[in-house]
Amino acid sequence: MAGHTDNSITVDAPLDLVWDITNDIEKWPDLFSEYASLEVLSREGDSTTFRLTMHPDESGKVWSWVSERTVDRPGRTVRARRVETGPFDHMNIRWEYEETPAGVHMRWVQDFAMKPDAPVDDAWMTDNINRNSRIQMALIRDRIEQVARDRRSAPVLPG
Repeated sequence: MAGHTDNSITVDAPLDLVWDITNDIEKWPDLFSEYASLEVLSREGDSTTFRLTMHPDESGKVWSWVSERTVDRPGRTVRARRVETGPFDHMNIRWEYEETPAGVHMRWVQDFAMKPDAPVDDAWMTDNINRNSRIQMALIRDRIEQVARDRRSAPVLPG
């Protein structure tokens, strides 16, 4: 068996703003509540390899892994995969952005499988990712919408 999640949210902000904020990975520790740090290891074209470290979990364990992420701005998609898989046999992620009348529909799809000796199984991880994705997406939506509101209400200064 393998795990699959598919979560989405609509962000009331321009596409360029949503894209720029969510793909500025160096600022992810300020955007996501779960990430403590991010270190870019390499960049090649539209692909970035980086180490992501989470805040300690309830038992004090710190999870960290290396991922590779490739952005496709014209296609409004991002593909990522874990290079250091840890307890996962594999983890592949796809982000999609679609402009709608209500704002930008942002979708995260994750396909994965846990290793046989992992501390949790696919079903547990599916529930965990679904629960956490909803929390993170709402937080990100709120932060981006606040930036959009601030930009709309900023005074226009003469050039």
